[in-house]
Amino acid sequence: MVSHEAYESISVDIEDDVATIEFHRPEKYNALNDDVMLDVKRAFDAIQLDRSIEAVVITGEGDDAFSAGADITEYAGPAEEHDPRQKDRQDLFYEMYRGPYDCHAPVIAKINGYCVGGGLILAMYCDIRVAVEDAKFGVPVTDIGQIPTGGANRRAIELVGEAKAKELVYTAGYVDAAAAEDAGLVNHAVSADELDETVEEIVDGIKQTGTRAVKNSKDALNYAAAAPDIETAREYEAELWWEQFATDERQRLVDEFNED
Repeated sequence: MVSHEAYESISVDIEDDVATIEFHRPEKYNALNDDVMLDVKRAFDAIQLDRSIEAVVITGEGDDAFSAGADITEYAGPAEEHDPRQKDRQDLFYEMYRGPYDCHAPVIAKINGYCVGGGLILAMYCDIRVAVEDAKFGVPVTDIGQIPTGGANRRAIELVGEAKAKELVYTAGYVDAAAAEDAGLVNHAVSADELDETVEEIVDGIKQTGTRAVKNSKDALNYAAAAPDIETAREYEAELWWEQFATDERQRLVDEFNED
């Protein structure tokens, strides 16, 4: 198992092969400054090397916010004062966002409050999103004269469709968890009392299936979402299917099923 070193602005706890990443900037609504971005990237780099991990949960400290997005204080001033640092930061944002998406294990965003801007983009790159009913979602970047970044435009269209994505961006508006669930942005909108239990049930469901089958399924689903056509996706899927079929895990689970 890979050791997880101390981080500056997040914590990474591993228990029963489940990693929990928590942002620790509640006084800033868990905003994503450079330190948080670097910590999250390092955490997923470490998790990627630890194949014993079966699921990952990301959440924010406190009851107010999953993450309010980028720390806007780092965007003040004329563009010439930021070049090329701001371009490098956007590359770092994208690498951080891709961490959950490219992770070998399923990643669940446990959304306990505001999920806005960069925080929402990070959540969109997770595999599953569970939110409290009073959570708020939005991409209010046009409110500060900017546009979504980090691959957010395509990812938003994949999840909620072009029309809804455009409305959210153009108006810099917010939706609640129920509307987010209706739009396909959130898997489950639950009460605050049900949040922990719902996430635990999903994690338990993942752990009760074939670990490698789940991970290969994630690979196939992600590839299919980005593939240029269905035939390309099908060919890759077939390769993964045979790879999984050749595993001891598949043989054991089929034998167990036939014995029942």
